[in-house]
Amino acid sequence: MSFLDQITEPTLLLNEQIARTNLHRMAEKAKRQNVKLRPHFKTHQSWQVGEWFKEAGISAITVSSVKMAQYFARHGWQDITIAFPLNRRQLPQIAELAQQITLNLTVTSADDVAFLREHLSTPVNIWIKADTGYGRTGIKTEDTAVLDAVLQELAQTKQHTFLGFLAHAGHSYKARNHKSIAAIHQDTLTKMRGLKERYVGTWPQLQLSIGDTPSCSIMEDFSGMDEIRPGNFVFYDLMQNLISSCRLEDIAVAMACPVVALHPDRNEVILYGGSVHFSKDALPQADGGVIFGLVVPLTENGWEAPLPATTLISLSQEHGIVRTTPELFSQFKIGGLVGVLPVHSCLTADVAKSYLTLNGERLEHLSGVVV
Repeated sequence: MSFLDQITEPTLLLNEQIARTNLHRMAEKAKRQNVKLRPHFKTHQSWQVGEWFKEAGISAITVSSVKMAQYFARHGWQDITIAFPLNRRQLPQIAELAQQITLNLTVTSADDVAFLREHLSTPVNIWIKADTGYGRTGIKTEDTAVLDAVLQELAQTKQHTFLGFLAHAGHSYKARNHKSIAAIHQDTLTKMRGLKERYVGTWPQLQLSIGDTPSCSIMEDFSGMDEIRPGNFVFYDLMQNLISSCRLEDIAVAMACPVVALHPDRNEVILYGGSVHFSKDALPQADGGVIFGLVVPLTENGWEAPLPATTLISLSQEHGIVRTTPELFSQFKIGGLVGVLPVHSCLTADVAKSYLTLNGERLEHLSGVVV
């Protein structure tokens, strides 16, 4: 039976071959550049996909929540960084994890360090979150007084180990070409190297960790860095394509949606597939509008290139509206299936709660796991 025969409702398809190719490409780059690849698992959140990384020689990972760390620890991962500010309300879960694995936490203040010293006896490793320009969280690299205060607390926190500085140049997602990404990446490298120069005398083992997918996909120079933590690269998506991080053929996921209604008077196709299946992430268009995905024909082997001038233009809770051309409209049939390349694969995977591979295998996603 074809994997297509299993689909009765919106279903996220996963092309394992493309994902593995993306994975190996990044692993080879890390090896070539002599940096450790500690991939972020927040994109796929699947222990089965995680096994593909193990097969590629990856032994250390990044996650974005304590719950995610618990999930992957249950599936054999022993070296996990939670690249999210310390959530003190989860101290019991953190303490339990720290007894099971090598746990690396992220702090954003001297007070965080004092809290861990006073309330967590089981040893953990500590990263300081450095803000290199994204502006979301972390300590600005030029704010040396605050950084000095954090390091003074770390010097008094003997049961835990200071690893170094961790940054995420998320502002690279606002770039639209290689030149812009290169500028952000170079600025990040310069700021991170500056931190090492300032503190390596006192902390000779200090490490530097960076990790946005655009920079890790496009750039080749990671000199001075110890590890990279990209995540989205395993699937990619239309946003990454817009940024120029990937080609359309590198996108490893597509949402399969049933066609439920046709409106030839306006060349619109109604899909069973709405915001609860895709999220509301959209790509701005030159005409001032937005799109929520590109439509691809589904085949027994996966999907083909996007149909020209055929886009997902609107989402409500369960409905998706595709607008196409009069010439292509006849390709759509009620009861048929079409694929949609998502704008943001991380959020789409999260709301999909599972995957269907082209071999017809169901893979789990943490969001669909009942604990």
